[in-house]
Amino acid sequence: MSAATTRDRTPRTPRASRTPAPDRLCAEAVDLAREAAEEAAAPGVVGEHSGVVAEGDRVVTHFFECKEPGYRGWRWAVTVTRASRAKNVTLDETVLLPGSDALLAPEWVPWSERLRPGDLGPGDLLPTEQDDPRLEPGYTGEDAPPPNSAVSAELADHLDAEDAEVTDRTPTRGAIAAVADELGMGRARVLSRYGLRIAADRWDESFGPRTPMAQAAPATCQSCAFLIPLAGSLRQSFGLCANELSPADGRVVSLAYGCGGHSEAAVMPTPPRPAEPVLDSTAVDAFPLHPPTDSGSVTPPDPTSEDLGHS
Repeated sequence: MSAATTRDRTPRTPRASRTPAPDRLCAEAVDLAREAAEEAAAPGVVGEHSGVVAEGDRVVTHFFECKEPGYRGWRWAVTVTRASRAKNVTLDETVLLPGSDALLAPEWVPWSERLRPGDLGPGDLLPTEQDDPRLEPGYTGEDAPPPNSAVSAELADHLDAEDAEVTDRTPTRGAIAAVADELGMGRARVLSRYGLRIAADRWDESFGPRTPMAQAAPATCQSCAFLIPLAGSLRQSFGLCANELSPADGRVVSLAYGCGGHSEAAVMPTPPRPAEPVLDSTAVDAFPLHPPTDSGSVTPPDPTSEDLGHS
């Protein structure tokens, strides 16, 4: 085995990266760096010299404390350099950089994540991202041929065969689009399963069975006459409240939600019919002025006393 082959198979240890020592002339250019910092900032704002860092060969950065109010922990960084074999130090750049304990602004959050319910006002536009996970492509009928379009016989037979596998009666082309428009499906995008789930979680948190109002209710909304069921898959779990006295009026409520305004919670009983009065003080009773002669309580008149005019 040759020496060359031995050297090729011997693993080489990589050289450790060394930090270059600051250039002497650049490190001594403190006054030049201070003048540059004061020119970029303002007199009296640049503080004491706090250190020197070598950025490369003949490239040095000087740090100065920042006394600007509101910039606690920040430092003015002035980078100077010189050409090879030159003794004149020149200015490279001046920036204000945060230190390890600097007071920083909060992390930037996109506007779409800063929005909260109620932020959208009249005239505001809220664009929706193309790849929004809450939405998915819907049926618009754009890919379906018009009812009277001229399609090849082979394609027409293929479409009719596919439709016959789904339905007993083969629908005519164009009828699917009409039914889709009637059902409200003529939209470019519809809610995805993820969009339905997060909407259901949001509604269930506001008007669901775990709310204090629902736990104190006499019954659930499922048996309330003021509940208007929703359409689609949400019909099994949610409805719309139509009771103006309920705190959920006009809101989507869970079928397990409830409140004191339940239609069957306190039905007013029919008031009982009062009994006939024993003594009717509102009616007038007829009393004869003279008792009848055949009652036995009146003596017959004496005919001899009639001439005298008295009895």
